[in-house]
Amino acid sequence: MNILVIGSGGREHTFAYKIAQSSKTNELFIAPGNAGTSELGTNLPISVSDFDGIKSAVLEHDIKLVVVGPEAPLVDGIYDFFQSDEALNSIPVIGPSKEGAQLEGSKEFSKIFMEKHGVPTARYQSFTADNLEEGYSFLETLNPPFVLKADGLAAGKGVLILDDINEAKAELKEMLENQKFGEASATVVIEEFLNGIELSVFVLTDGKNYKILPSAKDYKRIGEGDVGLNTGGMGAISPVPFADEDFINKVEKRIIKPTVNGLQSENIDYKGFIFIGLMNVAGDPFVIEYNVRMGDPETEVVLPRVETDLVDLFEAVGNQTLNEIELNVNPQTATTVMLVSGGYPEGYEKGKVITGYDKAEDSLVFHAGTRLNDNQVVTSGGRVMAITSFGNSIEEALAKSYSNIDKIHFDKMNYRRDIGFDLT
Repeated sequence: MNILVIGSGGREHTFAYKIAQSSKTNELFIAPGNAGTSELGTNLPISVSDFDGIKSAVLEHDIKLVVVGPEAPLVDGIYDFFQSDEALNSIPVIGPSKEGAQLEGSKEFSKIFMEKHGVPTARYQSFTADNLEEGYSFLETLNPPFVLKADGLAAGKGVLILDDINEAKAELKEMLENQKFGEASATVVIEEFLNGIELSVFVLTDGKNYKILPSAKDYKRIGEGDVGLNTGGMGAISPVPFADEDFINKVEKRIIKPTVNGLQSENIDYKGFIFIGLMNVAGDPFVIEYNVRMGDPETEVVLPRVETDLVDLFEAVGNQTLNEIELNVNPQTATTVMLVSGGYPEGYEKGKVITGYDKAEDSLVFHAGTRLNDNQVVTSGGRVMAITSFGNSIEEALAKSYSNIDKIHFDKMNYRRDIGFDLT
């Protein structure tokens, strides 16, 4: 069959890599894609938010399956767009309905959902500019640090963790009255801080059945030792050593089952990924957030470990027969290290020529922010490439990634040399 992947990052290159391996894949299209995806299929110059353009491409290229990578088109309702169009509604879309995507699109929606269905999460309250003073009062009931979350999508930058209550009050006012994150912070969720270690668990569901994918942990801060500004992710490890069978059983019983059952009980159409951001608090899992797609760079370590044909899994999601598929996972550890542009996550230059990535041995190179320019691969984003390797330990896998990174060059290239530092 002909398949379309929507998106342009490392996550979408990883999807394309796995889909291209399937005997069921005839032609693969990626919209808009990057320099890496162009080697696996045909890039289409269509924005992820251009639903009419996507429709035209689907009909022109006889697409039979659509895989949505990023959250924005899901929150904007691409699933519903397909469902409501007679020419498209027979084509499976891997991703939830617009209502289901509110699990990520609205922090307030997700907290209400968790509360309603008994999913363990931090104590919270929501505030708008109209009840700012009540927000100040709620902050005074909490112990530092203070967690402020913009309700809507803020490109991963809408969460602030602050130690000083006066600073927290000032930032709350900035978010609500001065629209620090635009419309995304018209409502702000203030949360109790959970003290523990973060990880992510990924679930693929057809709306009735589900498969638990490998766990992963990513590293958000730009600086080694987890210091400095937050980024989209500087690297990831899978599996997470402390997420043993007992811990994952707790996650399934306390979080995954209530979540999937809750979606069903509320008649929310959900056929796709649920990314559960967790905090391990003294051995007990608490949900920090839901995302409604795979993470990036977690995808680059989770999907390479999945040995079951990804197209088989996606077909089963569309047919609601996921219970009939056996999920096989490579038991080895996978690690990825992200190469980023100098200056990222603040200002950075694009168009830097990348060399040596084709010399990588025993590692997978996933393109994130790259494009072709006069037959040369150049940088086009803050996060540029993810170098993924397998090993029998975190150290062994990382050694392969770092060895291959030594072969790769672009001007002002930066990366963290301590991915997994807290797990070894």
